[in-house]
Formats: sequence, C-alpha cells, structure tokens
Amino acid sequence: MTMKRDYYEILGVSRTATIEEIKKAYRKLALKYHPDRNPGDKEAEERFKEAAEAYEVLKDKEKRQLYDMYGHQGLNGSDFSGFTRTEDIFSAFNDLFEDFFGFSTGRGSAQAEMGPKRGADLRYDLAITFIEAAKGTEKEIEIQRLEECSKCSGTGAAPGAKITSCPTCHGRGRIIRSEGFFQVASTCPTCNGEGTVFSEPCPSCKGKGRTPQYRKVKIKIPAGVDTGARLRLRDEGEAGIRGGQRGDLFIVIHVEPHEYFYRKGNDIYCEVEISSIQACLGDTIEVPTLEGTEQIKVPAGTQPDTIFKLKGKGFPDLRGFAHGNQLIKIKVVTPTNLTSKQKELLKEFLEIEKEKKKGGFFKKILKKVEFTKG
Repeated sequence: MTMKRDYYEILGVSRTATIEEIKKAYRKLALKYHPDRNPGDKEAEERFKEAAEAYEVLKDKEKRQLYDMYGHQGLNGSDFSGFTRTEDIFSAFNDLFEDFFGFSTGRGSAQAEMGPKRGADLRYDLAITFIEAAKGTEKEIEIQRLEECSKCSGTGAAPGAKITSCPTCHGRGRIIRSEGFFQVASTCPTCNGEGTVFSEPCPSCKGKGRTPQYRKVKIKIPAGVDTGARLRLRDEGEAGIRGGQRGDLFIVIHVEPHEYFYRKGNDIYCEVEISSIQACLGDTIEVPTLEGTEQIKVPAGTQPDTIFKLKGKGFPDLRGFAHGNQLIKIKVVTPTNLTSKQKELLKEFLEIEKEKKKGGFFKKILKKVEFTKG
C-alpha cells in the first residue's frame, strides 16, 4: 500500500496557511503539471492529481480540520475519497480554472454542456436549541428547488414543437477556440449552452426545462453538533439537466445560546450562586445539568470562583468517544434584606472575628518583643 504524502508538503505551504495561500500554491502546481503541458508524462499527471487532492481537502474547513486532527485516516468517514481520474479533477475544478486563468480548461466542456448536467447543490441554515444540539433531534424543513418540468419532461420545448441542433455551436453548447496549450471555451449565445433550439418554448417552464417547487425534507441531527457543522443530504438538491444527477442539500447548523450554559469543545460551563454563609459553613446545593438537576456538596470555606466538575455531563463526541464534562463555577453572593435577628447574629460573628484578629495581632507583637529581648 502506497503511503500518501502530507497535503501541506504537496502544496508547499505551512499548516497555518490561509485559503488564499493554499489557492495560490495549487494554481502554481496546476500550471506546472497540467496534462496539456506535459503530454504523456505519467509522473506529471500523478503530481497534478496529488495537488488537486490536497487542494480539495485543505480548501474545505471541515475536511481540513479532520485532516489536521487525524491525518489521512480522519477522511475515511467523510464524503471525500480522492481523485482516480484526471477528468474528475477537471470536472470538480473547472470553475476554479476559470477563476485562476480567466478561461476554461476545455476538457470535456462541450460534452458536458450538451450531455446530462448535474443539478445545483442547495444550502439551508438551520437553527436548533442548545439542548437539541446536545441530545440530537429530528427536524422537518421546507425547501424550494428546481424540478424537471412535468409538461415538457425537461426539454424546454412546447408539446409538438420542433427541436433541432443549434446552428451556431452545432449542438456542442460551447464555442471553442485554441490558445496555446489551452482551449478557450465560451457558452454558445444562441442556445445558452443547451446545444439545441426549438420553435416554441414550453409555456409552463418558459423553455428552461425546470420549474421551482417546494418540498419537505426530514433531517436527523446527531447529538454533539456545534455551530458551523454541515450535514450533507445526497440527492436532495436541484434536479439535473437532461437527465443529469440531482445535486445535494447541505444543512448548516446554528446552535442558539442557552440561558445559563455555554460550551467549550465538548465541555459545558455554568455559574451557580451561593450565599457567603453557605460558602463559610458549606452546604449541599442543586445545579442544572443537561439531564435536569443534580446535587453537589459545597465544602465549608469555599472561595469565590471555585470550580466543581461533573464528569461525563457535557456534550457527546460526534465520533463516538466519551462525553465531555460539566464545569460549575461558584459565585459567592452577599445576602441582602436581612432580618433583625440575622443582623444581630452577624454583628456577634463580626465582633468575634475582630477579637480573633486582635488577639492574633497582639500575640505576634509579643513574640517579636520576646525574640528581640532574647
């Protein structure tokens, strides 16, 4: 089994590189090892694939985080399995080549335009409560997406209308011209990349072949998710064109803040108030947890900001590891609205404290005098 090289090493960037630095490094390698520049060079082709795989992972925040934490093994459970063919790279990054170089790679572009075309991916931002994030939940959402027009079966032509090959691009969907080792391609202005023209457009979809429709989707949200987590629902995006594969739906999670809990990693934190009397004498108090309330013992002499830990009472780990902990910070509050009896008792307590301190002070003075005389 061949060991994979480190993705940062492949691109020649540091582990703290920004996305712009990563893009720039990939652009440089893509130009250097591009198959059109290195015809028949298997090593260059492998380097091209290697760079594309590294970029595919490091440009994605979640995949990069998994890779940084667990290396190549961390990507085994994700939806990324690398590139096996050069054509897959051009398919995945054709838009990127256009952004980098101002033109398309030209590979497979014409065929892609007149053949089946994958539908667009969709994004839905979903807000859930703190407790739902901790325990997991199921939600039903409604999305709007493009579906194949039922009147024309996606052709865009009215029933009975004559469909012919585009006279401008001859059915290719694009007009292509060569410039050096690249082919510069642009969408055909006559057929808008469809490759065909028709005498009369479908009245339902107005010639587009797809119509917007609403659909309800059920989502299972795993316990332990945090804000920014993305859930991928395959084939729940927009319908493809000319029988192409449907796109995916990405659910982006936003966890609402809790009344008294906050989260750091898989640990949760909260503050609990006790009176100065409870802090002095000690007490058993009730504290909130994700599962309800639980009693903890506060020992006598507890100081402000003391932290108590409840093991395993935090968030579950998404990868099936142990739960985090709950950390409880003690906030000591001075009592107010005291009764007369409470005031008298506290005054008596204060006098005793003064005497203790006074006695201790004079004892220290006497010891110093005795030491000096000696």
